[in-house]
Amino acid sequence: MECSESTFKRIRKNMQDNLSAQIDYLPEHNGYLYTNQNYELPGLWFGTDELLALVSLEKLLSGLNVSVLNTHLMPFKTRIDKLLKNQSIKAENLHRMRILPINARINKPDQFQQISAAVVLRKCLDISYHARGSNEISQRTISPQRLLHYRDNWYLDAWCHLKSQLRTFAVDRIQRLQNSQTPCIDIADDILDAHFKSGYGIFSGEAKYKATLIFSANRARWVADEAWHPDQKFTWLSDGRYQLEVPYADERELIMDVMRHLPEVEVVSPASLKNLLVQHLEQSIKKHQ
Repeated sequence: MECSESTFKRIRKNMQDNLSAQIDYLPEHNGYLYTNQNYELPGLWFGTDELLALVSLEKLLSGLNVSVLNTHLMPFKTRIDKLLKNQSIKAENLHRMRILPINARINKPDQFQQISAAVVLRKCLDISYHARGSNEISQRTISPQRLLHYRDNWYLDAWCHLKSQLRTFAVDRIQRLQNSQTPCIDIADDILDAHFKSGYGIFSGEAKYKATLIFSANRARWVADEAWHPDQKFTWLSDGRYQLEVPYADERELIMDVMRHLPEVEVVSPASLKNLLVQHLEQSIKKHQ
């Protein structure tokens, strides 16, 4: 090698510590060789900033309430921790990055993995589904379209062969599933977007209504920085209040978001949404009297 002995020793130690490359002197070859003849140098090299970015990604993924992801990520995390240590960054300080899931529901790891595979491999599923709203259990064959992580929970957008419609299923409410022999139906992305994105929140369907909300000047400092809907419109009023217009197809999730901001918000229109809010408030007051 065209370098000094001290340089070689430094490189050797660096490769052993950072790249898990065991290099030993073999007298029969009168030189240094990899102890493991099948060893290959890693294809990716990361600097400190890149490693910290990967740590942030790993933290985000580990907070998605899917234990099967954590299992597969463990070797990746162990490797990153070792590389960070070699760059004098203490792995124990990484607890300062936190993900706090709120109201996350428990998923079955094996089922989640099977659903993920069905989405990617375009396979139909036979499922037993327990709907919260109706409290009924139904047997369905579905063609998975998209897996969605929304407000700390997982949902599956799919074509329901029973209803011949696009539907959204809460993954945690799928009680049983198995691969189906039914050919999977693929729905074009533009159709999926039109169906699932035009409504408000998790509730799909064509947006038929528009809610007009006015937030107090105090609450506007928060709401003005929030995205309630891709097609929302806003206006700053002369007195500092914030007017927000959002389309929706189903009012259930919208009414919950509005109630989070009471009494700092007023529902201006439509009348049906305003009346529904009043009903909820009257029922709540009656229960607390």
